[in-house]
Amino acid sequence: MNQSAPGKAILLVDHGSVKAEANELLEEIARLVAGIAPGYHVEAAHMELAPPDIAAGVAACVRAGATDITVMPYMLAPGRHSTGDIPRMALQAAEQHGGVLLKVSAPLGADSRLAEVILRRVEEAGENRG
Repeated sequence: MNQSAPGKAILLVDHGSVKAEANELLEEIARLVAGIAPGYHVEAAHMELAPPDIAAGVAACVRAGATDITVMPYMLAPGRHSTGDIPRMALQAAEQHGGVLLKVSAPLGADSRLAEVILRRVEEAGENRG
């Protein structure tokens, strides 16, 4: 996704979708994160339904020189996928690459910055009313 100094990487993981436009959104988010995180290599992966999967995302981070990968579940709330499936799949993938430190962050959760986005979307919906 982005070229940076080797070492640290962020792997954004969403559920995945059969709809290409939904999967492309995660790629766009990864580009935005890469733009504000110059010290990290940033990749995107999907838990299921679409490539690249988590194993491919971890491998891409390692190919870019990452030895410290933080997996960030791109989900709103802690649940089965963000606290169980994604960490399990990511750890299994990391085991294929010796010497890689893998951490899993919390999902997006409640954050005042998300509240601002919600308000903006509500206001945009009102402006777009026909």
